[in-house]
Amino acid sequence: MAEEPDLDDLQRRMDGAYDVLSREFGGLRTGRASVSLLDPISVDAYGANTPLNQVATVSVPESRLISVQVWDKSLVSAVEKAIMNSGLGLNPATEGQVIRIPIPQLNEERRAELSKVAGKYAEQARVAVRNVRRDGMDLLKKLEKAGDMSEDDHKIYGEEIQEMTDSVIARIDDALSTKETEIMQV
Repeated sequence: MAEEPDLDDLQRRMDGAYDVLSREFGGLRTGRASVSLLDPISVDAYGANTPLNQVATVSVPESRLISVQVWDKSLVSAVEKAIMNSGLGLNPATEGQVIRIPIPQLNEERRAELSKVAGKYAEQARVAVRNVRRDGMDLLKKLEKAGDMSEDDHKIYGEEIQEMTDSVIARIDDALSTKETEIMQV
């Protein structure tokens, strides 16, 4: 019996690249406030880099405002500093242990910049998917060379791996298109 490559593992790894892209897109801001906008931010807390959501409660009370309720008073300034240095172009206002972050209207230049960033994230995901495909194809070549797989099986599995790759890349392209539309929407 010929040895079979683990196609489920390859699919899982490709889906993982797509999931990472979805999270990165969640951190890209559009015209409205979103809790996931602050997900990539980590705070220097207790001598370690800690995700913001592990030191505070993040909520969206209005469509253009994010509220961050910091649990420990001593971390308020560190959280505020992390938000300002995040590169998201946000200016937090602190009131006690609550940090309010107004989401400004995006100008055309900033929208174009965010679209480029979204494109870069999508390309990184495509590269990750292609790397998984390459790993799968290399495994097929190795199995065929060792005599554990016939040439016909190699061709069949190769086509399946290519179909999985095309499917995930199409999902990435759709997600990018949707995100760009969302960003450019005034």
